[in-house]
Amino acid sequence: MEKGDSYKSDSNVVIKPTKEKGEPLLGPDGIMIAIPSALQYIVDLSHAERVNKGKATPFKLFIIKKGKGLPCGLAGPLLGAPQGAIVMEKLIALGAKRIWILGWCGSLQQNITIGDLIIPTTALSEEGTSAHYPVNKKKKQTTPFLNKRLEDALQKANLPFKQGPVWTTDALYRETAEKVTAYGKSGYLAVEMEMSALIHVAIYRSIQLAGLLIVSDELSSLKWHHGFGLNKLKKASRDAGRLLLSLCMDENMSS
Repeated sequence: MEKGDSYKSDSNVVIKPTKEKGEPLLGPDGIMIAIPSALQYIVDLSHAERVNKGKATPFKLFIIKKGKGLPCGLAGPLLGAPQGAIVMEKLIALGAKRIWILGWCGSLQQNITIGDLIIPTTALSEEGTSAHYPVNKKKKQTTPFLNKRLEDALQKANLPFKQGPVWTTDALYRETAEKVTAYGKSGYLAVEMEMSALIHVAIYRSIQLAGLLIVSDELSSLKWHHGFGLNKLKKASRDAGRLLLSLCMDENMSS
């Protein structure tokens, strides 16, 4: 990812993202999981240790021990661009340089259905957080190197996926028929609530970012079809979580 403006614009900021007393120093990799059930699954699978229990924070922070090196960070759940940015800022402040996102999305394409996997490459911003992280004319995209690692891992695991742009909104109940139709025709694969802001934060802070989204519902017919509670959504979420965990724990990961 291109080098951003880093912290140079933070001189006038009153509240800065920092490593506070007692908080762990993280290795280069961190995972953010938006979905509560998927987060708990990865916590149990990895024997992650909660490190901010009892603190008045809007998310849970865990560490996953990684051999002799510094631990991976794991955080969530989260909903929307503002909370996503807060979580990412904390992971970066603790040392994360590569952040992997796991979330749900709504399909805008008839050939993308519940349980399918999407790697978002860019995101159309209809949220308010991105504007607070100016990145000038830098290309607003996820990190190609991490996307390639993700593609390779998905192919090795025989997990089909789509790759392309997504639409990020702040307003869950304002996904109008006009917008769903127009953005679908323009090639946007899905709608979700965090990616455009996270891309801005990543560029601004000069870190790498990749995401893996699971289709939880379908909007392309202009009628809402959701898969909440379906086994195929649960399985896809767990498969995606395990895959991101394996990438985070990869000792050979380098840029």
